[in-house]
Amino acid sequence: MTGRFGRPPRESPPRLAAELDPGLLARLSRGARSVAGQVFALQASLVLLLITAAALALVFQARYDSEREAKNRSLAAAEAFAHAPGLSAALDSSDPTPTLQPLTESATAAAGVDFIAVMSTNGIRYTDSRPELIGARAGGDLTRAVSGTSFTETFRGEPSNAVRAVVPVRDASGTVVGLVATGIEVENVSDVVEGQLPLLLGAAGVALLLGTAGAALVSQRLRRQTRGLGAAEMARMNEHHEAVLHAVREGVLIISADHRLLLANDEARRLLDLPPRAEGRNVTDLGLDARTTSLLLSGRVATDEVHLAGDRLLAINVRPTKPYKGRPTGSVMTLRDSTELAALSGRAEVARERLQMLYEAGVRIGTTLDVVRTAEELTEVAVPRFADFVTVELLEPVLHGDDPELAAGMHSEMRRAAMGGVRTDQPLQAVGDLIRFDVPTAPMAAALDAGRAVLAADLDAAMGWRAQDEAGTREALEYGLHSLISVPLQARGVVLGMANFWRAAATPDAFDEEDLSFAEELGARAAVSIDNARRYTREHATAVTLQRSLLPRVLPDQSAVQAAFRYLPAKAGVGGDWFDVIPLAGTRVALIVGDVVGHGVHAAATMGRLRTAVHNFSTLDMQPDELLGHLDELIDRIDQNESAATAGPDGSDAAAGESASVTGATCLYAVYDPVSGSCTIASAGHPGPALVWPDGRVEFPELPVGLPLGVGGMPFEAVELRLPESSRLVLFTDGLLEDRDRDFDTGQVVLAETLARPGRSPDQACGDVLDALLFPAPSDDIALLIADTRRLEADRIAEWEVPADPAAVSRVRGASARQLTTWGLEETAFSAELILSELVTNAIRYGNAPIRVRMLRDRKLICEVSDASSTSPHLRYAATTDEGGRGLFLVAQYADRWGTRYTERGKVIWAELPLTDTGEPAVPAPDLDALEDLAW
Repeated sequence: MTGRFGRPPRESPPRLAAELDPGLLARLSRGARSVAGQVFALQASLVLLLITAAALALVFQARYDSEREAKNRSLAAAEAFAHAPGLSAALDSSDPTPTLQPLTESATAAAGVDFIAVMSTNGIRYTDSRPELIGARAGGDLTRAVSGTSFTETFRGEPSNAVRAVVPVRDASGTVVGLVATGIEVENVSDVVEGQLPLLLGAAGVALLLGTAGAALVSQRLRRQTRGLGAAEMARMNEHHEAVLHAVREGVLIISADHRLLLANDEARRLLDLPPRAEGRNVTDLGLDARTTSLLLSGRVATDEVHLAGDRLLAINVRPTKPYKGRPTGSVMTLRDSTELAALSGRAEVARERLQMLYEAGVRIGTTLDVVRTAEELTEVAVPRFADFVTVELLEPVLHGDDPELAAGMHSEMRRAAMGGVRTDQPLQAVGDLIRFDVPTAPMAAALDAGRAVLAADLDAAMGWRAQDEAGTREALEYGLHSLISVPLQARGVVLGMANFWRAAATPDAFDEEDLSFAEELGARAAVSIDNARRYTREHATAVTLQRSLLPRVLPDQSAVQAAFRYLPAKAGVGGDWFDVIPLAGTRVALIVGDVVGHGVHAAATMGRLRTAVHNFSTLDMQPDELLGHLDELIDRIDQNESAATAGPDGSDAAAGESASVTGATCLYAVYDPVSGSCTIASAGHPGPALVWPDGRVEFPELPVGLPLGVGGMPFEAVELRLPESSRLVLFTDGLLEDRDRDFDTGQVVLAETLARPGRSPDQACGDVLDALLFPAPSDDIALLIADTRRLEADRIAEWEVPADPAAVSRVRGASARQLTTWGLEETAFSAELILSELVTNAIRYGNAPIRVRMLRDRKLICEVSDASSTSPHLRYAATTDEGGRGLFLVAQYADRWGTRYTERGKVIWAELPLTDTGEPAVPAPDLDALEDLAW
C-alpha cells in the first residue's frame, strides 16, 4: 500500500517505538544517564540556544530593515509628489480629484508603493488607490503635517495597517494647502521578511548540525574514557570499591607483573600479618610462607589451595588479571580462614537443625486438639534429634479440660500424660502414673518454683533428684541417663504441666546452655498447643452437655409411628444438628430434623431455641409449609433485634463474635396422619427423607427445597405423600452422608443399600446405618431418625355427617353413646356427649356446611367436629347476665386437651378425653338437653 505520491505511508510514532530494538532503547537510556550523555546534552542545548537566539535576532533585524526601507521609500515618494509642479494649483480648484487621481495612480505604480493619497488640510481624501475612500477622512493624527512637518509612522487602523509618510503641500507663499500620504501595507512588508526566512532557517539548521556533530564527537571520546558511567555512578563505584575491599571477610591481594604488591585489604593484612606500608614491596619481602610465596611468583592459577599461615589454614585462590594495552599481566589472590569457616559452619548447621525442629513443632504439635495426643506429639518431635527420652506430666484439671487454676498450689502432683524414647525398656515411670515433686531442690520442683527451665547437666551430681526417689534414681543412672532439662509448661502465665528431656548413653554429650534455651522455646510452643486443646476440650464437653440436654432423651408415647434415633456429636466440635418427635391432635405426629450452621456452644444454644420455637408453633397445628414460614419470620426478627443490640454507637459490630444470630439453619418438618396414611413434608434448605416401602424399595422423594431459615423472603411449599402401613421414613442431617472423603450422592447410594435390608426394627436399622456410613472421626454432627408408620384400624374410627339442623344434636349424642358402648367406654360417655353436643351446636349456629363428627379411639378418646368456616372460638368468662358463652368453658373443664386446627376448607375443633373416667370436674354437670341453648 502506498501514499498519494507513491511512497509508503509513514508509521505512527507508537508503532515505530514498539518496533525499535529493546537493546537499543536500553543503550540509549543508559547513555542519557552517563557523563558523556550529560555532556553531549549540555553542548547540544547550548548550540541550540545560541543558534535560536541568532536566528531570532536575524529575523527581527530583517523585519526592522524592511520597515525602515518602507518608511524611507514612502517618504521619498511623498516628497516627490508633494513638490510636483501644478499640485498646489490643482488643490486650489473646486474639484481636484479628476485632475489628481490619474496622476496618483501612475505615481503609485512608478514609486513602488501601495497607495498615494492627496488630502486637504482637514484630512479629506481627494485621491486614493481605493476610489471608494475618496471624500472620506483619513485616520490618524495629521496635525504635524498640517503644521508643516513631514513625518513617517506605522499606521494601525482603517482601511489597512501600513507604513506611511505624510508630507505637507505648500503654495508659492509657503502656506500648507494640502497633504500627500504615501505608504506600503504592513502585510507586504511581512511578505518581504518571510521571503528571507528559508535562507535564515537553512543557515540556522546547518549551524545546528555542525554544532551537534562537534558535541557528539566530544561525547563519544568521553564515553570511551568513562565506559558510559554517570557521575553519581562513578562516585558510587569508587565508594563501593573501597567499602567492599575493606569490609569483606575475605583477604584480597593484587600483585603486579613484576611481583610487587599493589593493594592489600584489611582482611588480608590480618590473615597474613603483613608489615606496615607493604604496598610496593616484592612478594619475597612480605614474610609469607614459602609455599605461598612460590605460588605468587609462579603466576599459575590456584583454586581453594590450603596454605599454612601461622596457626591458620587458609584457602587460597589465584587468578591472572586481564591484560591492558599490551602491558604484562599481574594476578589477584583471595584467601579465607577455613578454620573459622569450619567452626561457623558447624554452629550454623546446629542452628539450622534447631530451627527445623521448631518449625516441625509448630506444624506437628497441636494437630488434633486433644490434650493427651498433643503431649505425645511433643515427645515425637524431640526424640531422637534433641533428647533420648521425653516425659510429659500434666495437672489433673488440664487432662479433663478444666481450668488449671483449679490446681493452684498443687503443682507438686501431676499425672504422666505421654512418654517417648529411643528404646522401650526405659526405667522411667509409665504413662498414667502419678508423679510427685516433693523435694524443692530437685530439677523438676526447682523449675516449677522458678517458672523457667532448669538444667541438670550431670544427673549423678543432682542430689535433689536423688533424694526424690532414691531407688528409681539408682536404676536410672545404671540405665545410662546422665543429663536432664526440666521445662515447666506455661500458657498465659499459668502452669499446665511439666516436660522433661533426658539424655542417656546413646547421646554422650550432656545438655548445655544453648540446649536449655531451645528446650524452653520448644516447651513454650507445646504449652500453647496444650492449652488450646484443653480449652477446646472444655468447650467441647460443655457443648456436648448442652446439646444433649436440649435434645429429647426419650421419644414421646404415640401410636402413629414406631421410631428410633441416633445423635453423634462431631469430634472436631459439636454442631447444631437436632431432631424431634411431637405428638399432634388427631393421633397425628410431627417428625422433625434440623441443622444449624457452625459448631460449639453457640450452635447448640441456637438449636435449643429452634426446637423450642418448633414446639410452640406445632401446638397451633399448622401445616408444615406454614409452620416453616412462621419459623423463618421469627428467626429473621430475632436476628434483626440482636444485630441492633450488638451494634456500637457508630453502627459497627461492637460485639463481634458474640452475636447469637441463627441465620443459616435448615429444617425438615413432616406430619404423618395414621388415619388417612398421608404424610405432608416441607423443607427449609434441608435434604429430603429416604422412604422405604413395605416391599423394601428405597426412594428419595423429590421435594421443593426452600431457602434456609433466616435467609427469608420466599414462601415454602409442602408435598403430600400417601404411605401404606409399615412404610419407613428416614430423616437425617447431611453429616451422615457426606464428609471430606465422600460426597452427598455417594452417601445416598450407601444409605439406600443399607436401608434395603429387610427384617430389622427401627433401632436396629439406626445401628446398621451408622455402621455403614459413620467415619472414624466425623467432621460434622449426625442426627438420624427412623420411623415405621402405622395405621389406625377402621374399627377405631367413627364418623357422621351432621345436617345443619339443631335437632341433629340429639341424634349425634345418641350415635356417639352407642359407639362408646361398642368400644367399652361407657365411663366416658357423659363427658363425650357433653363435648360433642357443645361442639356440634356451635358448628350448626356459627359454622358452615358440611359439618362432620369424628371419634377416634387411640391412647385417648378424640372427639372432632369440622365445618367449612374459618372462624375460631375463644375461651372466655361469661357474665351472669349473658345468655350464652359458657359452652367452651365446659368443654375445657371436661377435656384433657382441646384445640383448633385449620384445614384447606375450614377448621376442626377437637378434644381429648381419657379412656377411663378420672372423676367429675369442678363445675356442675348441665342438662344435656339444654346444651343447645349454650353458645360461646
